[in-house]
Amino acid sequence: MKATAQEELTETHNGEHRATVRSIFGIRRGAAAPPPPPAPPRNVSDTWRILVAESNQTDRATLTEALARHGHDVAAVDSGGDALASFETADLVLLDLDLPDLDGLEVCREIRAARDIPVIAVTSQGSELDCVLALQAGADDYVIKPYGLRELMARLNAVMRRSRQTTHTDTGADDAAVLEHGPLRIDSDSREVEVHGEPVPVTRKEFDLLALLASTPGRVISRESIMHQVWGESWSRRTVDTHVSSLRSKLGEPDWIVTVRGVGFKLRSL
Repeated sequence: MKATAQEELTETHNGEHRATVRSIFGIRRGAAAPPPPPAPPRNVSDTWRILVAESNQTDRATLTEALARHGHDVAAVDSGGDALASFETADLVLLDLDLPDLDGLEVCREIRAARDIPVIAVTSQGSELDCVLALQAGADDYVIKPYGLRELMARLNAVMRRSRQTTHTDTGADDAAVLEHGPLRIDSDSREVEVHGEPVPVTRKEFDLLALLASTPGRVISRESIMHQVWGESWSRRTVDTHVSSLRSKLGEPDWIVTVRGVGFKLRSL
């Protein structure tokens, strides 16, 4: 009798846990939940300090547990004010844009203005405009709720991999670090962009995309080449289009980046 009661209690607890996981990662009711991906062997360089800014308590707890299971040091906050007070010690920020006290886009801008730290925006709005606004605010990438844990981990890994590559590249930069194309100036040392002498704020991936196109102005670079050189293993067709749209807006003239239909993109010839 005691054994039966204990089994019922265990089954109830497991059912509640599965329901919580389904609610955050968008698993349909009645569908079998996929097993969590096994955490790969880690070393010190693969362990990051991640700040999770998420107003929903259930989502926050689930994310914290999942990231910690993958070996990361996780700090979790539930407001924009706490995020601004805590991000200085983080290697990466996972920022929900729907915060109770501050506009998530403004929090993202404040973080970007203070530090060149990778930021992944989390949004429940999946329109192209919402994603462009997140990128223009300084986010390096974004995920749309509901999202899968595998997708999130792939984007985290890709953003941090690019961050490490940027640090290495900047350290060994040579005399060709500055690219100039008419009024457009791209400085790979400082990772700064100027048009007509005016600074243009860009995110990490926007800079990488623009620098790639500017390295061979007038020559078409295929979408697949851009995807692999800028985004590595984590990309989609929409990701490239969204970043191109954001760059066109920031550069002030949409024809800076020319779409070659069915092939890819190029920086306009002067």
